[in-house]
Amino acid sequence: MTEAFVSLATNNDYCHGAYVLGKSLKNANTTKKCVLMITKGVTDDQKNLLNEVWDELIDVAPLDSNDPEHLALLERPELGCTLTKLRAWTLTQFEKCVFLDADTLILQNVDDLFQREELSAAPDIGWPDMFNSGVFVFLPSRTTYENLLTHAKKYGSFDGGDQGLLNDFFSDWSTKDINRHLPFTYNTVSSAVYSYAPAFNRYGKDVKIVHFLGSVKPWHHYYNKETGKVVRMSHSQTSMSDQIFLQMWWDLYSVTAENKSIASWEHWENARSQAGQFTGRRTNWESGRPDYQGEDRFDNILTYMSAMMLNTQPSDVNQTSSTTTPKNGSTKPAVADGKTDESPK
Repeated sequence: MTEAFVSLATNNDYCHGAYVLGKSLKNANTTKKCVLMITKGVTDDQKNLLNEVWDELIDVAPLDSNDPEHLALLERPELGCTLTKLRAWTLTQFEKCVFLDADTLILQNVDDLFQREELSAAPDIGWPDMFNSGVFVFLPSRTTYENLLTHAKKYGSFDGGDQGLLNDFFSDWSTKDINRHLPFTYNTVSSAVYSYAPAFNRYGKDVKIVHFLGSVKPWHHYYNKETGKVVRMSHSQTSMSDQIFLQMWWDLYSVTAENKSIASWEHWENARSQAGQFTGRRTNWESGRPDYQGEDRFDNILTYMSAMMLNTQPSDVNQTSSTTTPKNGSTKPAVADGKTDESPK
C-alpha cells in the first residue's frame, strides 16, 4: 500500500512551518512518503529549501471559501484559502494519507496513524463534539473530492474554513465509531495545559504531535541566536508547556549539519541529563506513582522529549545555516506579504 503524510503551504510565510514539520517527520524516522502541496504563492527559493526535507512537492491550484462573514466570527479573514486543503483528496496515487497542518510538530513516530480509517481525527478543544482538522486520516478519492466541492458550493462552511466544512461533511464522526477518535496526544494544542494541567502531568510524556493554534505562529516570534532562546512577540500569559514547545520548534528550525543547533550545547547536555533521570523513573510512572510536584513535573517531561528529538536527528541532513536563517539577517524570520493559509486548528 502506498501511503503518505501530506501537508500544505500556500505562501512563503507558512513555508517556515512546513520546513520544520518535514524535518520533524524525518527525525521521527517515518517510513512513509512525505508530500507537500504548494501553490503559486510559494517562491522558487522556498521550494529549494522545502525539497531538502520533503520527498515530493506537488503544485495545486488554490481554493477559497469567499466567506468573509463567517470568517469574521473567528477574527481570521485569511482562513478562506484553507479550503485548498481539499485538494488532498485528489492525491489518488496514494491509497491512504495523513494530513498535517503546517503549524504542527512531530515529537514521536506516528506511522501507526495509518492503521486508522477515514475520517479519523482528534476532538477540537473549543468544541469537542467536532474534530480538529489539523491532523486527520483520509482516503484519497476523486469521488470524495467532487462531493466535498459540491457540499461546499451548496452549504458553504459554518466557520468559513476547512474545519467547518469537513465537520459537516463527515458529520457522523462524533457518534458513529469511537475508533475514529484520535487521542489528544496526536493533536495536542501547545497551550492546552492551562485548561487541565493535571492531565498534562499524567499524559504529557505520550504527546506525539504538537499543534500551534492561532494567528501568531512559532516563526513569528523572535529568536536570540546568542542565547539560543525564543523571545515571544506577546507578553501575554503563557503556560510552561507552550513556551517549551515553542523552544523545541525553534531548536529544530535552527539545526544544521555542521552546527547541530544555534542553541548552546549546555542546553542539550542538561536535556540529556533530564532524559536519563526521567527514564530511570519509568517504574513509578507505569505503576501510577509519578512525582507530579517534583522531578516528574511537566516541564521536565517536555525537556525529556526535547532531548529525544535531538538524539533522533538524522546524520545526513545536508543544510547550512544560511538556509535556515532569514535572509534579512534578523533574529526574526521574514514574513511574506499576503494571506496565511492554515486554519487556527
